[in-house]
Amino acid sequence: MSRAPTFPRSSLLVLAANSIQSLVPSTLISQVDSLLESHRLENAYNLVDERRKKLEESLYLDEDEAEELRYVNQRIGFQCFRETLFEDAGKHLFNGELDPRVLISYFPDLRGVLFTPDTTMDVFAGVAEDMPKEVSVDEIIAFNLVRNYSPHLAPNTRSAPSTAELQKVLGMAAREMLVVFLKKSRARRSVAKGKVVGPTGDPLDIAIDTVLVKLYAEFEKTKDLYTLINGPNDVYLQEVETILQSNGQYNAYCILLKQQGNDLKLLEAWSHLVDGKWTDEDIKDPLANILNLLSEKRDKSLSQRWGIWMLKHNPDQGLKLLMPKDTGKRRERPEEDISLLKQIQEASPSAAAQFLEFLVLQRRSSSKELHSKLLNSIIDRVESFLQDDAVSKLWRAKASSYASTKNDISYLSYFASTTPDSEHKRLRLKMILLLAGSSLYDPEAAKRRLQTLKKVLGLEIAIVDGKLAQHRSALQILVHDINDPTSAEAYCALGGDLVPPKVAQSIAEQCGLQDWATSLFSLPTAKSGSTNGGTAPSLSRLKTVNSELKKELLKVLLEVYMDAEQPHRASNLVNAQAVNLDVLDVMSLVPSNWPLSMMTSFLSQSFRRTLHTEHEGKILKNISAGQNLEVKERAWQVLREEGAIIEEAAEDDDDTEDEAGPQSFDEKHSNLLADKIEVQTAAKDLVPDDETTFGLTQNAHDRGTNLDIDDLR
Repeated sequence: MSRAPTFPRSSLLVLAANSIQSLVPSTLISQVDSLLESHRLENAYNLVDERRKKLEESLYLDEDEAEELRYVNQRIGFQCFRETLFEDAGKHLFNGELDPRVLISYFPDLRGVLFTPDTTMDVFAGVAEDMPKEVSVDEIIAFNLVRNYSPHLAPNTRSAPSTAELQKVLGMAAREMLVVFLKKSRARRSVAKGKVVGPTGDPLDIAIDTVLVKLYAEFEKTKDLYTLINGPNDVYLQEVETILQSNGQYNAYCILLKQQGNDLKLLEAWSHLVDGKWTDEDIKDPLANILNLLSEKRDKSLSQRWGIWMLKHNPDQGLKLLMPKDTGKRRERPEEDISLLKQIQEASPSAAAQFLEFLVLQRRSSSKELHSKLLNSIIDRVESFLQDDAVSKLWRAKASSYASTKNDISYLSYFASTTPDSEHKRLRLKMILLLAGSSLYDPEAAKRRLQTLKKVLGLEIAIVDGKLAQHRSALQILVHDINDPTSAEAYCALGGDLVPPKVAQSIAEQCGLQDWATSLFSLPTAKSGSTNGGTAPSLSRLKTVNSELKKELLKVLLEVYMDAEQPHRASNLVNAQAVNLDVLDVMSLVPSNWPLSMMTSFLSQSFRRTLHTEHEGKILKNISAGQNLEVKERAWQVLREEGAIIEEAAEDDDDTEDEAGPQSFDEKHSNLLADKIEVQTAAKDLVPDDETTFGLTQNAHDRGTNLDIDDLR
């Protein structure tokens, strides 16, 4: 707290014998104090104004005079403030360069938590002593009303209607004075800061800007409000958000939130505008603002939260937020994906179906639960489509038309190429591609669901039977029900898979389902045998077909053809797959009344293969014999040079040692024995499987040569 300035001045001294006297004129402070005590406010105004003009005209600023002028201005200002002369009070307090927080402290509702009564402020001591003792401007106004009108108003001054209205008018005048005072104070501080741009963090700047925002919002001075907040400011947001909301200044509120980086509250504010809870004409498209902010921030948690909210207003945009295009690898989090999926399901079932496809096809999720959920979702929608008689009749007609005509393509390719493009067609193709390409769903559960639609979805059941290794059932459906030998033979060639990857790719390209083919099937490319064109790995692996399984499946297919009494297809299969069919197995299935001409190709290939195997075996046997002789020759020479002698103790039946002692063998005898042992060992090491090979070859040869054409007839 500063002391009141005193400036004793004298231009005339009187010297006496025992003293010095000075003629001191009265100071500005004393003059003003005298005028204020006599309540001559107008004279005090004029006096101070004359001194101010004189000070401004001087070439050099006298700091003492300037300090004195500030002091008397503050004294006059608080005198006017006490007497509710608010306009004059604001003018003189500003000229006195009063700390704005001192004046703000008389407005508790505007002060808020900007500062406390314990906050220190620099005030002249004489001014502090003369400041109003009331805690608020409302009390100052009430005190003046009581002093001026009591006891002339009934029932009392405070509650009388006329004084209540007057109190309201004076209160508004006080706030208008504060607006002008703070606005001028802010401009003065901006000039003092010079080129400093941006928030300063100074408590005084925070108090000025924050209270100005409150007053602008209260008086609906929107233009002034925007001017303040769009430039550098020190607004304390937590202090103004309530009054901005209550006065409908939502755009100003959003601007401040964006400036201070409070994304959560900013998104909530825009969402209230989208929902219609708030309205502000200055915010043209709050939904677009939300999308832009989320796209800019790329925050996963924000995108998920507001993406779910946006599904109710704009499902397409909501899904874009929930299904970002990942540019790098992502560690699988199936628990998080399933939890998010449940939230989306509650907001929009249709969006949940699209998000589920995104997880399986784009994210390449290996979660069995997600694959099963996707399959069940598709089956549910297929069932709903089949409840429409038009769709059901169309699919049945396609199956009937295919079965009644001879086709060189599979039923799947026929359905995809001849069925008009529609949502139900694409949905069925999605189901087929998922059933065939994924190995992560539960095939038993899928078959139970599809079994009720067996008459229409036979192809799908055959695919699931293949997953369950129920090969005979699958082939019977393909041959008996669908009449699709192309798919049946492909099934055998692929080892139980019904849809070849190239067929899946071709169908997907025709129907705009490329993601389903590239994600679920391994598609070889020309680039070093890579799959899927170098993109993320598919959920299906390139399958190596077991030759024994392939032969077994062909045998089952032949049996199915025989059961279906389709001799021409059986004959074609036998002749085309002679290398994979055993002649004895075929002969056991062929009816006795078949003409030999139906099996000519198969028999000739079988006999030729058997003869080839026999000759190959003879060649291998002779080569091995020559190698054995070579080894024997080398081993005999080595043993001959060593000259080994083998001695063995002779034992009789009575366990008595022969009198002649250990038996001796001559060198020639021992060499012959060693030759025999070494040659046998070397031959065994060189050709360990010769005997087995020769045995199998001989058996095959014997079995082939023992066939008789008469028996075949």
